[in-house]
Amino acid sequence: MFSKDKYGKILVPVVTPFKKNGDVDYDAQVRIGEMLLEKGWADTFILSGTTGEFFTMSTAERIKMYEVMHKAFAGRIPLIAGTGAQSTRETLELTLAAQRIGYETVMVVAPYYTRPSQKEILTHFQTVARAVKVDILIYNIPIFTGVNTSPAMVAELAKEPNIVGIKEEAELNAKQMTDFINATPDDFIIYNGDDTMVLESYVQGYERIGGVISGGSQVAGDQIREMIECLLAGKVREASVIQRRLFPLYRVMGQGGRTNPVCLIKDAMRMLGYPAGYPRQPLLPGTEEEVANVRAMLIKVGALK
Repeated sequence: MFSKDKYGKILVPVVTPFKKNGDVDYDAQVRIGEMLLEKGWADTFILSGTTGEFFTMSTAERIKMYEVMHKAFAGRIPLIAGTGAQSTRETLELTLAAQRIGYETVMVVAPYYTRPSQKEILTHFQTVARAVKVDILIYNIPIFTGVNTSPAMVAELAKEPNIVGIKEEAELNAKQMTDFINATPDDFIIYNGDDTMVLESYVQGYERIGGVISGGSQVAGDQIREMIECLLAGKVREASVIQRRLFPLYRVMGQGGRTNPVCLIKDAMRMLGYPAGYPRQPLLPGTEEEVANVRAMLIKVGALK
């Protein structure tokens, strides 16, 4: 049975470090994982998520990532494989590969670009779930997929015994997490997928919120953990101070009209000593001005001395 306690409060979608020629640097990704473990900034690693730029990677590259990171970290920290893809066929191929390698849980995004109907979303997840034994987290991120997995569809999907929770991109539809909680059984877990919404997500249903899936924890994981611990200890004022302090850091990662913050997160991570590599085109590293703004903000929030 899926247990949110096993995966902890901070699930980090680890960046995929690409070399300047665009190749995946698997050794660097292992080093990033070691640094996150040493810092204590992650309770779980999620591989091949949005912050991991899965959408630019081939199926073979993603499966190799599952293999490399499982070999390096299985038994040391929980691992979740992001196995979503544009087609149900490829999603199933990736999910079966993760299952074969030894993953117990995968995260599956709704098909993107095709803008499937709610019935098509339902059929997609049912097809995958009924063909595998691993637990599945639905990944709802309409800002990228163009479709919202509705509370009614989540309620139907929760009837599948191995569809155990959902990651919700929370800021654009802040109260939908409450809809998901009200529409699903008590053992169905909701994860907040937006660093800006950690406190708001917890107060919608403490016992049903698994935690945050947090790309920002790769640059401020200590402060994010402190914020969550303060909130859960009833120190709401202290938690709110931390959230307000970190909020401009999250916003600076979207400067220049960027929707995906990963480009500037990687710039920030390199400043902090990670071998974070570079984005894969069409995404581009920060400009000189953008990088300067990121550096200034890291200093302001105390993440960089």
